[in-house]
Amino acid sequence: MDQLIGRNKEKKKLQKLLDSEEAQLLAIYGRRRIGKTYLIRNFFKDKGVFFELTGILGGSTKEQLRNFSRVLHKVFNLSGRPETVQSWQQALERLLDEVIKISEDKKVVLFFDELPWLATRRSALIRSLEYIWNRYLSQRSNVVMILCGSAASWMINKVIHNRGGFHGRLTEKIHLKPFNLYEAEQYLQKRNIHLSRKQLVEVYMVTGGVAKYLKHVERGQSSAEIIQNLCFDEDGFLHTEFESLFRSLFDQSERHMQIIKILAKSHKGLTFSKIVELTPKVKSGRVTEALNDLKASGFVQFVPFYGRKKRDGLYRLVDEYSLFYINWIGSHDRAINFHRSPKYFSWAGYAFENICIKHAEQIIEALKLTVVAKNIAYWDKKQDDLPGAQIDLIIDRTDRCLNLLEIKFTDDAYEIKSDYGRTLNQRRALFQKVTKSKKSIFNTLVTPFGATKNPHYLSSIDKELTLDALFSIPI
Repeated sequence: MDQLIGRNKEKKKLQKLLDSEEAQLLAIYGRRRIGKTYLIRNFFKDKGVFFELTGILGGSTKEQLRNFSRVLHKVFNLSGRPETVQSWQQALERLLDEVIKISEDKKVVLFFDELPWLATRRSALIRSLEYIWNRYLSQRSNVVMILCGSAASWMINKVIHNRGGFHGRLTEKIHLKPFNLYEAEQYLQKRNIHLSRKQLVEVYMVTGGVAKYLKHVERGQSSAEIIQNLCFDEDGFLHTEFESLFRSLFDQSERHMQIIKILAKSHKGLTFSKIVELTPKVKSGRVTEALNDLKASGFVQFVPFYGRKKRDGLYRLVDEYSLFYINWIGSHDRAINFHRSPKYFSWAGYAFENICIKHAEQIIEALKLTVVAKNIAYWDKKQDDLPGAQIDLIIDRTDRCLNLLEIKFTDDAYEIKSDYGRTLNQRRALFQKVTKSKKSIFNTLVTPFGATKNPHYLSSIDKELTLDALFSIPI
């Protein structure tokens, strides 16, 4: 079995399924190219009989059933030509016939990959799977059935929150996410690719820790060269990935891409009402559905406003590749204008904020706040009689304290000048005045290489984190 990088929590869940003396039903979902198939295949392929059926994108029921017959024939070493089946009920009955021939001392793993593609309209696959599981397979102690899909919202609605035959039947679920920075570093080092953590973060700003994207990173190149080859070369793997990615994940993907492109133009995110305003041809209910899809798939994250109702906050584009594509590849900016241009620094600052938001657990751990951290939030204030202020990220705590995070992406140690140090202290005072908070408030700086410890730093910064904090493994 190939070594599986990271995925420690997921591997523990899979081992628990394998060790069980009862039948197990797992749902696993996550965006395309994230490594779902690789994880399941490499964990289970040598653990007994491994049946893997993968859906065909856009394939008809007839094509899917033909493929099923070929796989069944091969996995169970059947003689003669693959039998033609006319329905999923008939197909699964044939599968059951072979499963019951296997001694219960031997595990049988039934892996239905890209289930949303297999379950074409009016195919009745889900209904047939529900029946065959509840009536027969769930009674066999050696069976592990795995339902997998990239279309996260489909998997959540049709399988995880299923109100039919699968309701209450799942024994485990996994939402597989991209590699975090630590896992991305481990993955590249396994391939003898050694980058400084600053350059690795720059690569992460484009690939977002998606395993398939990182697989195309070549050895012996700088981050600028890697981005050039992946994104700007016409045959680069990520040059034309954007539209095919969304079309494979969502029905009516134009709606999802429209929202993504709107969010990409805002460096702090947008409220729901603002998104509705900017998509006048889309009903608000459809906007809600699309946002739920994008959140479930990890493209968008909702960051609540500090001190307001839970539903108040900003929807923020946090998918690194989508943000990069819209800003650079989709806008037809030439690669020569990319590195170290003014637009680069604007994009990089926003992308680094996203990375910090997505690694909030690591930041909390580095600050030793695991026990007291309550949630993260965003805050801004604009009033005629008060200077405008915004805070990138707030860590609210149960010990009557707050951390106000200031996030800066720089090439060297950050230097706080007198006016900026004064601004940070004024912002803290403004926050305390407007929110009427009685909590202790700590200005916390997150930069790649820390900051120069000059008098302005000492008068305004209470805590400081560097890139190393983002590469830690959260407990």
